[in-house]
Amino acid sequence: MIEMKKMEDRKNVYLKISGMTCINCVKAIEKSLINLDGVSKAAVNLGTDTSKVEFDPDKLEVADLEKAITDAGYEVVNDKTTIKVGGMTCVNCSSAIEKAVGKLEGVADVNVNLSAEKAYITYNSKIVSVPDMRGVIEKAGYQYLGLEGEETEDMEEKARDKSLSEKRNRIIIGFAVSLPLMALMYIPIAWPFPMTYFMLVVSTPAFIYVSHPIFSAGYRGLKNRNLNMDVMYSMGIGVAYVSSLFGTFEIVLTREFMFYETAVMLATFLTMGRYLETRAKGKTSEAIKKLMGLQPKTAIIIRNGKEIKIAIEDLQINDNVVVKPGGKMPVDGTVVAGESYVDESMITGEPIPVLKKKNRPVVGGTLNTNGVLKFKATKIGKDTVLSQIIKLVEDAQGSKPPVQRIADKAVSYFIPLVLGIAIFSFIVWYFIVGNTLLFSLTTLISVLVIACPCALGLATPTAVTVGLGRGAELGVLIKRGEALEIPDKLTTIIFDKTGTLTKGKPEVTNIIGIGIEETALLKLVASVEKNSSHPLAEAIVKKAHEKNIKLRSVKNFNTLSGKGVIAKFHGKELIIGNRIFFKEKNISYKNVEKRLAKLESEGKTALLIGNGSELIGIIAIADTLKETTKAAVSQFKSMGMKVVMITGDNRKSAKAVGKQIGIDTVLAEVLPKDKAAEVAKLQKKGEIVGFVGDGINDAPALAQADVGIAIGSGTDVAVESGEIVLVKDDLLDAVAGVQLSKKVMTRIKQNIFWAFAYNTALIPVAAGMLYPIFGITFRPELAGLAMAMSSVTVITLSLTLKGYIPPVKRNL
Repeated sequence: MIEMKKMEDRKNVYLKISGMTCINCVKAIEKSLINLDGVSKAAVNLGTDTSKVEFDPDKLEVADLEKAITDAGYEVVNDKTTIKVGGMTCVNCSSAIEKAVGKLEGVADVNVNLSAEKAYITYNSKIVSVPDMRGVIEKAGYQYLGLEGEETEDMEEKARDKSLSEKRNRIIIGFAVSLPLMALMYIPIAWPFPMTYFMLVVSTPAFIYVSHPIFSAGYRGLKNRNLNMDVMYSMGIGVAYVSSLFGTFEIVLTREFMFYETAVMLATFLTMGRYLETRAKGKTSEAIKKLMGLQPKTAIIIRNGKEIKIAIEDLQINDNVVVKPGGKMPVDGTVVAGESYVDESMITGEPIPVLKKKNRPVVGGTLNTNGVLKFKATKIGKDTVLSQIIKLVEDAQGSKPPVQRIADKAVSYFIPLVLGIAIFSFIVWYFIVGNTLLFSLTTLISVLVIACPCALGLATPTAVTVGLGRGAELGVLIKRGEALEIPDKLTTIIFDKTGTLTKGKPEVTNIIGIGIEETALLKLVASVEKNSSHPLAEAIVKKAHEKNIKLRSVKNFNTLSGKGVIAKFHGKELIIGNRIFFKEKNISYKNVEKRLAKLESEGKTALLIGNGSELIGIIAIADTLKETTKAAVSQFKSMGMKVVMITGDNRKSAKAVGKQIGIDTVLAEVLPKDKAAEVAKLQKKGEIVGFVGDGINDAPALAQADVGIAIGSGTDVAVESGEIVLVKDDLLDAVAGVQLSKKVMTRIKQNIFWAFAYNTALIPVAAGMLYPIFGITFRPELAGLAMAMSSVTVITLSLTLKGYIPPVKRNL
């Protein structure tokens, strides 16, 4: 019976795994899992990339199983979702949701952005579902407003408008009652009955109406064992009202304990703070909403020779789409007919419209200005550039910079500390100093309502949300919140040469035949290079086409990364490449060394050509610099950074290009696979390194760098590598990205400073520290007003980022 019960208590779980390649991988994972105390069975299926594990839930959690797989060198594949949440008022609310959802088995990670009002969740869909998450969110007392990507914007808007309307009504009622009551305290009127009864009757309905949401939130907090700000506010206004009640009927207290107007006004000021905060928070994500609003709801397509209007969801790949002047591109595609200038500023930040004609790409959300365009849809739905940008920015807004984690940690200790100070101030003033009970209660209430961790909790997420949204408007996409902190510390910036500093469209400048005519040499080389997609190869083939040279077929074509190419033609090996390649092949080039040196001193790349074992010629190729290269390098230097150029070109050619640009440190003859190692060498010397390059070809170096900046990704903003992705192929945007990151971090630090300064300065005043010397005390209602304004101040400071223009962009 005991054994049977043990079997019943065991649980089965399925885990999706990536990184397996063979049966040895299967054995390694199974061994790692079986070694865990509590796992009875582990079966890994290489065909489906899944693992079925039977384990004892009393001894292990799913997280332990995932860690065992990760420790074995593999990854557990989890799903991700973003849930929109309503009803959060402070950082403790976001913490409560993180704890509630995080307790669900199968949830790997939860991160709640208070400012964006979204929960970013990583989970195992075979163990836990979105309805499960919805259940715990609603049970914790918050609103589930749907999943990101669903048509829930109207629901969000309605929920926010309803919340604002209710708060506004409470504020009006609160002030309409509390202000006259306060005035009555100072106007001598002969009452036929005690004034306290009048104040009780008038204030109680208003107090219940205005303070109900605060008490409800406080109750939910206690119920979920979460000591949030609403608990403190409930205590503050509750003590004020109950003291007045006791005083009215002279139970323990006398009738001098009249806080009715204070209780109502306090609740009103607290509600006003939440009202202003909700309004301001709604503006922090306006940039994302603006991007979402770019995509039209309908599209005009041609079917059976007729133009018909359809919903955007019904549009399919390869549909022929028609966009008339003033219309927006519904999806991404390639122009098949027509010419027009298209405004792409909403995607790239570039204000000048771009001419679009046959075979040119168009991007969804951009505005057609003057002509009729017909294009073939190539990307729809979540694959469009616009959707990728929105997802990338939202994911970044859901991540936490390290500085926010520190602030969150501070907030977790804040409320117990403030409660301690409030009780301590009461004890000191009443029991030790011997002051009146009225004065001591006033300090207690003031401390409870003036403390505001909300300002501290909002300091980072509001700045991150607004800053990243502004970056998207400028065509600078920051993929992770963590990446915001590093640009401020950068000491070295490395540029890849080809395609980054240069246009990446080289042209043949010299053809030198040795024992062979120039045209014959070009024909041989182009016949080999037509099999390669390298920019240098394309330049050679282009030159052959310009000269109307008919190319031949070659055999056994092969590329050797960073060295050159090789193929067979008429039984002989044709070798095209650099000095390293020719040394390996034992082909001498000493007799042309001077010619090579001259070409390279002019910044040209010289390719050696060999036929069999002899050198038969040289082809020199030059790449032109981008228009903004020199300006960008100069800007980085003016920011105090060391600028380095890295390239596979030979030393002399690379030095010549470096000198032309103004870069002194040049790393030449570096193979693509070794670029990451060069970055690591600089990091070992203590340098904080940024790398600017192509998001795909330079992926290892971008990943190795402290900050990777992927430039000119254009229609593929979802490139995996690079913390900062630039939509346009403009190096000045790399400077703008660094400047924006620094600005956002400066704003975060200012917000945190003001939040700390506010609490550090005013809590002691509320506790009565200035009373013995200056006779200064804080009335509870003024303490409530100060609290309300602290959060609003922080959010307002963050909102100033909406209009930020990086210095490098101001003079353009």
